[in-house]
Amino acid sequence: KKKKSELRMASTSQPLRGKRACKKIFWAVFPHACFILSLVIYAFLGALMFSHIEGNRKVNLSEEYRKFLQNLWYISRNLSDNMTENEEVFKEKIHALLNTAERDWFVNPKDIWTFFGSLFFCCTVFTTVGYGNTYPVTRIGKYLCMLYALFGIPLMFLVLTDMGDILATVLSKSYNEFRKLQSKILASKLCSGSTCNEGDELKSRAQSKVVISEPLTIMEVLKSQAGVKRKPIKYRNAEIFEMLIARENEPTKPARNKSIERWSSCPELARGKTMSRVIENFDKIGKQLEKFDVPIVLMVLVIFVYISCAAAILPNWETRLDFQEAFYFCFITLTTIGFGDTQLEHPKFFLFFSLYIIIGMEIVFIAFKLGQDRLIGLYKKVISFCGEKKMPSKK
Repeated sequence: KKKKSELRMASTSQPLRGKRACKKIFWAVFPHACFILSLVIYAFLGALMFSHIEGNRKVNLSEEYRKFLQNLWYISRNLSDNMTENEEVFKEKIHALLNTAERDWFVNPKDIWTFFGSLFFCCTVFTTVGYGNTYPVTRIGKYLCMLYALFGIPLMFLVLTDMGDILATVLSKSYNEFRKLQSKILASKLCSGSTCNEGDELKSRAQSKVVISEPLTIMEVLKSQAGVKRKPIKYRNAEIFEMLIARENEPTKPARNKSIERWSSCPELARGKTMSRVIENFDKIGKQLEKFDVPIVLMVLVIFVYISCAAAILPNWETRLDFQEAFYFCFITLTTIGFGDTQLEHPKFFLFFSLYIIIGMEIVFIAFKLGQDRLIGLYKKVISFCGEKKMPSKK
């Protein structure tokens, strides 16, 4: 019967443990998923908004456009009439005329401001890249672009900080494990057999001493003194011992709190504790990045390898780019400089590349943070050195 009851208790406790583990994993991942999902929803809403506003605008041919066409027809007619005219003069006239042209005269808004084109524009806005090849023309579009960037840029930096913590923990743990492995290899080379054995014996002795020095409970003291002759215990002494034993067992009992509600799916998990853990996860954002300490040379190497991998893949769909131009484009993008001198022919493929951009911006952000810490430390050393030089020497 005892075995059957133990098996029943084990079978009922296993699903509860599984539920607890699932709850812990869910509430640990919830803040990170919340930030990423909100950024994705914000990008899709912006794409729908700009595609509707900028894509459906009417193209009104202005007087400047008509003058441009008249001047172009006049230059081409003079060239056909006067074939002896210098070619350099003709090139200068055409170049000066094309500088007065506007891009909107020759582009259909519906071809640029599709859903994917608008989504590409939204990604360039809240990542602060801003290539400049796509921009709002209408007055309402410009106002909405400013409002969209006002809320999108902080959200993007929040995602970068959150994901930067994850990358910082991964990089720091891998670096620390590498250092531990390196130290173990060096210790095994330098350590001789006799000294290592002596060290193991010292460790075992220290552990045995620690075990002996642990405080004993009241029941263990009574059991150890069972063989010792002592006087008969009176009733008062028995009551005192019972009270002491009860006080010792009190902390092991779970404290009851009637004010805290229980989850219906998992009665053992309190709602107050769960919410406090979720709030603690939100409060921990950005803390791991402050503790991050890795050599900056290693981070530069990681950035170089990361950009090189993308520069090798990007020319597969952007045929006008080679490895060097793709490397330059990725660096300008990840550092959020965004000159716009390199234009993409297939922004749809670039949107699938957006995850790479976000992770790359986080790596660059971590490298900038490390460089900032190193510069602050350098300034402190210089100021302290200058202060020691200026201090008068006491005789």
